Amino acid sequence: MGLNPSYAGRTYPATAPYAVGREHVRDFARAVQATHPAHRDPEAARALGYADVVAPPTFAVVVAQRAEAQLIEDPEAGIDFSRVVHADERFTHHRPVVAGDELVTELHVDQVVERAGLAMVTTRCEIADADGAPVATVVSTLAVRGEASS
Repeated sequence: MGLNPSYAGRTYPATAPYAVGREHVRDFARAVQATHPAHRDPEAARALGYADVVAPPTFAVVVAQRAEAQLIEDPEAGIDFSRVVHADERFTHHRPVVAGDELVTELHVDQVVERAGLAMVTTRCEIADADGAPVATVVSTLAVRGEASS
């Protein structure tokens, strides 16, 4: 079964809150080689006006991927993850992510296009804080390769 084109326009319910921990931010900063002290040291972050350590901008992908799992794991969507290639990712930040945030994400399937055996699915993750204020929007496009013909 290929990617289900009827999923375009679908919205999944908001995820359970993701608690952004100080060590999560520090580990992610190390992994992406973000060396600014505000990613590791609460005092350096507070000196810049943040409540706690501030996450590198691409940290939003950690939260977004938890929401995208709803689509990937939905058997009716028809996505064979072994055939997926990440094609594009864009971030719009409404404010920085900081340790102590409780973030929820609503997943939108914005587009499903199939051409020549390759399906492209574009998702949009709207990430908000516990009060519902926008934090980031993450738009991802996945390319799903069709099965080889016998």
